[in-house]
Amino acid sequence: MRVNHVGEVCAQALYVAQAASTPDASLRAHFLEAAREETDHLAWTQQRLDALGARPSLLNPLWFAGAFGLGLIAGRLGDPLSLGFVAETERQVEAHLDSHLGRLPAGDTESRAVVEQMKRDEARHAAEAVGAGARELPLPAKALMRMASRVMTTIAHRV
Repeated sequence: MRVNHVGEVCAQALYVAQAASTPDASLRAHFLEAAREETDHLAWTQQRLDALGARPSLLNPLWFAGAFGLGLIAGRLGDPLSLGFVAETERQVEAHLDSHLGRLPAGDTESRAVVEQMKRDEARHAAEAVGAGARELPLPAKALMRMASRVMTTIAHRV
């Protein structure tokens, strides 16, 4: 659950930075609404961490700063690529959450409910980005994102 919490910290930063980067007022509102939904996810994962007697990552400020920087860069590349970054990020998060569901104990219905709802929301965010004009990212960018995600999840699981 700590890894999921870190993901939500990063989602906050990404969406806020992308909202700050777009000149399009309706897209800015869309990013801010997505950030608000991610705030719900952040609260849910924090509640699960508390209930499980676990702590959030000690590196959350670093994760936030890094994700905010990535969000600014994505935003500066223009709205179609920024939306493409959202779509790809959310697809990768959805895959992570799907694999997490497979590893959760069957009896942990509370965690399962949180992860399932987050997965639905992330899939919707990806679909909305595509519907808003997301440009498909090149394969090397997707691969780099997957590699960065693996590094983040490995470190966040432990620290």
